[in-house]
Amino acid sequence: MNYYTVSTVHCQSLRKRRRYGQYTMNQESTTTRVMEKPPFDRSISQDSLDELSMEDYWIELENIKKSSENRQEDQEVVVVKEPDEGELEEEWLKEAGLSNLFGESAGDPQESMVFLSTLTRTQAAAVQKRVETVSQTLRKKNKQYQIPDVRDIFAQQRESKETAPDDTESQSLRTNENKYQGRDEQASNLVGEEKLIPPEETPAPETDINLEVSFAEQALNQKEGSKEKIQKSKGDDATLPSFRLPKDKTGTTRIGDLAPQDMKKVCHLALIELTALYDVLGIELKQQKAVKIKTRDSGLFCIPLTVLLEQDQRKVLGTRIPLIFQKLISRIEEGGLETEGLLRIPGAAIRIKNLCQELEAKFYEGTFNWESVKQHDAASLLKLFIRELPQPLLSVEYLKAFQAVQNLPTKKQQLQALNLLVILLPDANRDTLKALLEFLQRVIDNKEKNKMTVMNVAMVMAPNLFMCHALGLKSSEQREFVMAAGTANTMHLLIKYQKLLWTIPKFIVNQVRKQNTENHKKDKRAMKKLLKKMAYDRDKYEKQDKSTNDADVPQGVIRVQAPHLSKVSMAIQLTEELKASDVLARFLSQESGVSQTLKKGEVFLYEIGGNIGERCLDDDTYMKDLYQLNPNAEWVIKSKPL
Repeated sequence: MNYYTVSTVHCQSLRKRRRYGQYTMNQESTTTRVMEKPPFDRSISQDSLDELSMEDYWIELENIKKSSENRQEDQEVVVVKEPDEGELEEEWLKEAGLSNLFGESAGDPQESMVFLSTLTRTQAAAVQKRVETVSQTLRKKNKQYQIPDVRDIFAQQRESKETAPDDTESQSLRTNENKYQGRDEQASNLVGEEKLIPPEETPAPETDINLEVSFAEQALNQKEGSKEKIQKSKGDDATLPSFRLPKDKTGTTRIGDLAPQDMKKVCHLALIELTALYDVLGIELKQQKAVKIKTRDSGLFCIPLTVLLEQDQRKVLGTRIPLIFQKLISRIEEGGLETEGLLRIPGAAIRIKNLCQELEAKFYEGTFNWESVKQHDAASLLKLFIRELPQPLLSVEYLKAFQAVQNLPTKKQQLQALNLLVILLPDANRDTLKALLEFLQRVIDNKEKNKMTVMNVAMVMAPNLFMCHALGLKSSEQREFVMAAGTANTMHLLIKYQKLLWTIPKFIVNQVRKQNTENHKKDKRAMKKLLKKMAYDRDKYEKQDKSTNDADVPQGVIRVQAPHLSKVSMAIQLTEELKASDVLARFLSQESGVSQTLKKGEVFLYEIGGNIGERCLDDDTYMKDLYQLNPNAEWVIKSKPL
């Protein structure tokens, strides 16, 4: 019995016996029995799931079943490959950018030393665990590869910790949550000498999301230092914490703000951090890998997101979200977001099938009559589009990790895991998910009229995102109920905290900065060695290598350039209160040149070079603080790339 058949029986029982809040299935029979006590001890995944919301969930599954019966001829099941022993860890190391530590590509472990030296203790433990497993597996298979010894890989890192000067270590990023023995060296001297008040004097508010310290380190510190039992958070709107990001003077970094080369490093670190967090909390994190299958190379439904976007970009340059997806959302909104039961009431299954066929034939020709599409039909088509993606919107690789979020002990840790998972999604999936969540929030903003609260919407949307039937996944009835509550609560978090989830944690950005700094030092040493070999004047090279900030600009002054907009650069005196928005305002207030026609939001101030590749600054970035963090950067005003 799969989740479709479970839902049909369950909905009938729900209508008869709505006074109970918990439900289970008798595995001995096909009938549903309602029990007064929950059949499993997972209170976190059942918190605040009121009867009406639960009914929404099962009715949605029933609607999905009816819809799939009318379109089964178009379905193609994605085969999920079960990894061999050690294969999972090999894939993990490849995804983490550490493939040169094992196998045929194994080389000098020193090549990864810069990367490894920036890891926290929990991140290093996660890497070490996977390297050990791969090494053991390769030895069992009698592979004639160069197999690195884990002790050799991490030996230099341990030595550097032991010999590091006290003043360098004291500059490491420390907050209330990482005051532990063997301090976290991941931020090193990039973060400055900010002194923080000890936790016993001013404890951090429970609603703050600390982005300055590794999430796994926070979890480990909590386990090591707290004698009190962790209280599991409630999931309803009334008690769900109002998590917020503390103001960061060096600016908040969001997905899309960094250059591709730095974003690649962010993804490597996010995978290691997510794994470390799950390891610390005792949650199994298994990535899946889909076997390549033949898919349609044109159309609207049942084709991969990347193929669909390539198709759309030939129509509209720079499109990042599928055109059909955008149009369906627009059609729903044109009908008014005040409509009661929006997203919950389905369109007729036969009519939906006919609309799909007509859209496939006429959408790109521009001859499809959108006026004939009813609002509830458009909503059903939107959910159908998500369900029928050959690979789920949350990706094959990380769907199980998203589902496992429900098993983390606290809402804060669930939110931290979701933050890392959003970073790890492919660009097309992440952009489409963002558009979906923003739309769902607009629906919820009209809950007084449409009667769709955040939990109602979460219940309706969860089965469409999390229970991807295209993967052919099967599970027991017991697991279906755990999944129902857990995935709905995860969906709730995705919707409610979506603005926080698109933020790149500062501790990861700092690790990227340190990697860049160490790589620059390495490149500089190599260049000096080459120049010496070629008998060039090293002194001349060193003079040329000096930053233009030091050579041309007085102390405490930055020079802002706008090469694509104006030939004139501007020298700006740094003050304690000067923000990125002030710099932009001064530039845009110039009376002459192209800048006169520009408006706020069309161009942005960028930090380029030094210990970062390229970073778009938010308006509230304090320039003096950022200058101290990255004194060798250049400051450029330009528009964001498409």
